[in-house]
Amino acid sequence: MSVFAIADLHLSLAPDVDKPMDIYGHRWHDHVRRLEENWKRMVTDDDTVIIAGDISWALKLEDAKYDLDWVDSLPGHKVMYKGNHDLWWNGITKLNKMYDTITFVQNDCFAAEDFVVCGTRGWLTPDNDDFKEADEKVYKRELLRMKSSLDAGKKYIENLTAKCEESSDVLAAEPELIVVMHFPPVSKTASFSGFQQLFEDYGIKHVIYGHIHGEEGFKNAIKGNHHGVIYDLISCDHLNCKPMQIERSEKTETE
Repeated sequence: MSVFAIADLHLSLAPDVDKPMDIYGHRWHDHVRRLEENWKRMVTDDDTVIIAGDISWALKLEDAKYDLDWVDSLPGHKVMYKGNHDLWWNGITKLNKMYDTITFVQNDCFAAEDFVVCGTRGWLTPDNDDFKEADEKVYKRELLRMKSSLDAGKKYIENLTAKCEESSDVLAAEPELIVVMHFPPVSKTASFSGFQQLFEDYGIKHVIYGHIHGEEGFKNAIKGNHHGVIYDLISCDHLNCKPMQIERSEKTETE
């Protein structure tokens, strides 16, 4: 049983939604077919796939359902986080009643195999050249949401550990807290954001995110080890439409 991740599916399967992705470059050519083939080849029904936002171009849930039905048909349990283009996302309770194989996460955590996944959508960070006064409020709200999710994840691990101690069960390995975001946690690699301060405060070692597209964006995006944290960009075009398997941070650091 494995955990995979990918972001920015940018699906538009509803008859009334016309958003071809091919216009954004060769990496998006026939991306739905390629993604489906790779997904079915790599992921089993026992696996978990984290989807870090920008799932559907639809504006209304009735149209997004075409895309969600397609994701539902793929192997594995899907764990979805909201992106800036997911305007159809409204009412977490309602969404979580729709599918058995999809969990929508907001202001909470999700346990999957050796991981407890925490995160939020994120937003532009103050080091971004386009950051305006209006972005400050959203940025600070997303920091609070990230902290809330991390607190939930930390509490989950504490409760799990206490439960094992009470029953004399042996916990093979404490689950690792990892973070998923849609936006990158910092806009410039040399900068340091409030999100990164939270990662430091909570001992986070692995962060995955999407939102960044195009060769220039890939080149400038934060990737690899920074301040003791491994950053992975998982946008669909960056991964060439192949979900990325998530490894425990200590394994990643030694490979």
